[in-house]
Amino acid sequence: MALAKQMGSETVELIESRLDGKFQLEINREKTPVVDLREGYDRDRKGRKRKYLNVFPSKKAVQREREKLHDMTDSHQCFKPIAVLIGELNRQLRGWASYFSCRYPMSAYCEIERHVQGRLIRPLQRRSQRPYRPGSGESWLRHLARLGLIRPAEIAHA
Repeated sequence: MALAKQMGSETVELIESRLDGKFQLEINREKTPVVDLREGYDRDRKGRKRKYLNVFPSKKAVQREREKLHDMTDSHQCFKPIAVLIGELNRQLRGWASYFSCRYPMSAYCEIERHVQGRLIRPLQRRSQRPYRPGSGESWLRHLARLGLIRPAEIAHA
């Protein structure tokens, strides 16, 4: 990412030559647009303008992650021990959260957390003829955390 007050063709050519020459990188024009960062600034909680750059994962990126997690927790995976399943999910969540950690993805993290929790409760309940429930007075969120499930928001702020 390059920051410049004006992004003329000379600036773009300079950046491209550096990336191509020094780092041996080829620029994908479809994925690398020139954007005006001033449009990405958002108000803070008190309503003041331009206090932080509000960049977050796209809906497409969140949907791809949901699909990946869905595949990892489908009914064909119910034979796996829960510790193994949670370990695999944690690796996936850790990688995804780390990739988006330089942004402001709290709403996306919450959506992914809810999806994973819902997807994990189902296989736990399928494992027995009796309904699987967390201990007395324990929420599903706390129970899944006790089983070892990590939360994307905790990964990014660690």
